[in-house]
Amino acid sequence: MPRAFRSACVLGTSLLGVTLLSGCVANNPAATHAALTVESSQSECAVSTNEAPAGSIRFSVTNSGDQVTEFYLLAADGLRIVGEAENIGPGLRRDLVVQLDAGSYFTACKPGMSGDGVGKAEFTATKTDAAATVNVDLAAQIDSANTNYASYVSDQIDQLVTGTDAFAAAYVGGDFDRARSVYASTRVHWERVETIAESFGDLDPKLDLREADVEEGQNWTGWHAIEKALWPAEAEAGFEAYSTEKRAALTEQLVADTATLDDKVQGLTFTLSQQTNGAIGLLDEVATGKVTGEEEAWSHTDLWDFQANVDGAKVLYDGVRDILLQQDPDLAASLDTEFAALQTLLDAQRVGDGFTIYTDLTPAEIRTLADQVNALGEPLNQLTAALVL
Repeated sequence: MPRAFRSACVLGTSLLGVTLLSGCVANNPAATHAALTVESSQSECAVSTNEAPAGSIRFSVTNSGDQVTEFYLLAADGLRIVGEAENIGPGLRRDLVVQLDAGSYFTACKPGMSGDGVGKAEFTATKTDAAATVNVDLAAQIDSANTNYASYVSDQIDQLVTGTDAFAAAYVGGDFDRARSVYASTRVHWERVETIAESFGDLDPKLDLREADVEEGQNWTGWHAIEKALWPAEAEAGFEAYSTEKRAALTEQLVADTATLDDKVQGLTFTLSQQTNGAIGLLDEVATGKVTGEEEAWSHTDLWDFQANVDGAKVLYDGVRDILLQQDPDLAASLDTEFAALQTLLDAQRVGDGFTIYTDLTPAEIRTLADQVNALGEPLNQLTAALVL
């Protein structure tokens, strides 16, 4: 977990049947594990093998670098955190033991406990008849889902901080091409956890207010105030470029507010209803801003935001899916189908590492996306009632 060490050891189960004692496992020579080693340096995250039999797996992580590091095991989407060993000082070793179902995962390390991390690589838990079956009660499953989501939020905001610093440096330094090139890819970290950011009062309008929502006398700051200046050809006639002083003030405020957000998410805890309602809220963000093309009025990078909101909603759903399968398997099947259908439509709009500019979409393509958002929204709106009420 970036920046803050949280020592709670939670036994639980997530989507992939993962039982974990994240970084809190006592050495027990009698325990039966597939034993793997990980060397985390400044530039590498070297895992001794990229596959192991499904079941109990121990990652022994040694920090050979000169900064405190973390080791992550991520789900197949590369976003959801399955387990982590954290706060590993230089020269120290910590263990992560997980109980994995057969499937695809990713490993990665984060020297300095900030940024995107290094050495992200595929890892496979291979199917085996010998894999142990773990029975975990519902309360433990919920605890695990809540804890893993807190890790995900902290990680996304940490990456937002790193990206925002780089974006701000480019913009205030006059490298507008560089600032434009990282604008959308940095904002995805905000959009994936947008509903959490919105819970902190005035931080959301400071960081993400659209010009159309600015009230009389209100100071307009944040991403979209800078967006307008970066794409002046898309602004209204007569728009004047910002002065050096205004650019400096906007970037200083953006960096400071993002750092405040980072402080606030450290140590957050979640309930099951907060997770399910968060997934619903993120899809609402898609329906009310992204699919309409209103969010990114000048850059037209709405599809990056669209995908990020869907990413966040899917991470939340995946974290509680095993629980839902016990409560309402038909609803789980419906959500699986509708999430997959929406992702297929988004994938069709990919261009390289990004997406089609929103103004290049046809009305028919926009209508199809909107219809699928509504199709997903119907079963997703039932998620809280199915799990909590």
